[in-house]
Amino acid sequence: MGNFKDENGNAEKLANGNPQKFHESKAEKAERFKSLYIVYFTLFLQSLGLAIAMTGIWPYLNKLDPSSTKGFYSIIVAANPLGQFIFSPLIGFWTNKSTSIRVPIIASLVIFMISNALYTSLDLIEDGVKYWMLIIRFFTGVASANIAVGRSYISAATKVDERTHALSMASLAQVTGFIVGPLLQALFTTIGDGFQLPGGMMFSMYTAPGWVNVLFGAANIIILMPHFFQDHNIAVREQMFIQGKESAKETWKSVKLDQGIIWSLIFSYFIVAFNLVILESLATPLTMDQFAFSRKETLKWNGILVGIGALVSCIIFGLLPRVSKMYKEIDILIWAGLFVAVLGKILYIPYRNDSPKLAVDREYMDANGTICYYEDDHPEVLGCPISTQPWCADQPALGIPEFVIGYFLGVIGYPIGVTLIQSLFSKTLGARPQGTWMGIMLASGSMSRIVGPLIVVGSYTSFGTGWTFGWITIFMMIPIALLYVLRHRLSLETPKNLDLDMANNNPQSA
Repeated sequence: MGNFKDENGNAEKLANGNPQKFHESKAEKAERFKSLYIVYFTLFLQSLGLAIAMTGIWPYLNKLDPSSTKGFYSIIVAANPLGQFIFSPLIGFWTNKSTSIRVPIIASLVIFMISNALYTSLDLIEDGVKYWMLIIRFFTGVASANIAVGRSYISAATKVDERTHALSMASLAQVTGFIVGPLLQALFTTIGDGFQLPGGMMFSMYTAPGWVNVLFGAANIIILMPHFFQDHNIAVREQMFIQGKESAKETWKSVKLDQGIIWSLIFSYFIVAFNLVILESLATPLTMDQFAFSRKETLKWNGILVGIGALVSCIIFGLLPRVSKMYKEIDILIWAGLFVAVLGKILYIPYRNDSPKLAVDREYMDANGTICYYEDDHPEVLGCPISTQPWCADQPALGIPEFVIGYFLGVIGYPIGVTLIQSLFSKTLGARPQGTWMGIMLASGSMSRIVGPLIVVGSYTSFGTGWTFGWITIFMMIPIALLYVLRHRLSLETPKNLDLDMANNNPQSA
């Protein structure tokens, strides 16, 4: 028999091949659940920080620097995932080497608060403001690398039969951020250009999201203090009992990784994140071009659409744990997740007979030969800009019904895909420390969000909707074929009939 210390430092006996009972009291279980709730809030905050500002970045950039192009806007959008891509594996590795996730997460939250404080101050910058916005979005992405820490912790603080539900709740927390964020942004449109605060800073529909993020960041740091948050690692204890091993390292080293499955899931996560890129990078310019919406209308209606879509996602997250017990997770992932998302992109290929409303340049010459400029939301400058996008004149228009239905199909596919990929990934990794691997998976999603805006916006600007969504549809079908071939190696079963006291109190929620 060997000695093992649990997360509270209590020595317990394990018998090789004949796991003994160990007890998790109600108080200990409550503390473990509380730690999960705090991590859920951290994930919510990162989604809120992204969503609350995303729909306003292009109008805000255009206001601060009217000379900015959609090409530079796509670079700004890509800066956020670039920061996340670089730092996710690093902070994951740091987490594996740390005794607690507290310090890595708090460090990221400090960066998050500073970045958002600077975002609220962009009105004070006269020269090079677009480059400052680029830098700020990069460091906001650096801060969001703590998502890898949160998901790694969830894998460590849950038993296998709790894992899918806990990851669904984590995804629900993030989607809730995407609900609250756009709705707040839509609400902030009532502020308009706002008013000036002491010191010259502005409180407007563009800067209000930054102020909200600073306040939430401070609250998040407070609840991570030792009085509220303690780390718990129950996953390795469970696997030691299952395998009858004497140490955590011996436990996870006894299970060989299936590299083909691991990298297939990472690639699939890349594609699922790519699906989200469409909303992040194209929703605003697409609706302004195809539907001739003004900036304010774009903020309002896109905010409402994203908010409603996120509510639908919440329902899916609530149903997913139950459905995953009725059907194999890999089958749900392939058909209800990835395939449905592909159908949504097919609908974005326009087929109508009419073209979108064409927009003229803001600069024009009046009857006297004087060079004049239309106001930002003048009807003449609303629509598809034919001077920079010649395809506007000969490609069919994208209809609002197709746009909305396609969006909601993507809404259905995304939560199923992101949750089940991470659940299968975590279960495949087993009891080994998952910080670095979760960081790599998050980095793959970040890479999608780096190259996605550049490629998607560039393709849309140069070739239009038909070609863009045609190749996107084909590209998104690759993981469907890949996972279908490997599906027999992904039929992971949850251990049953474990002789554990804690198994008698299997949580219905975490």
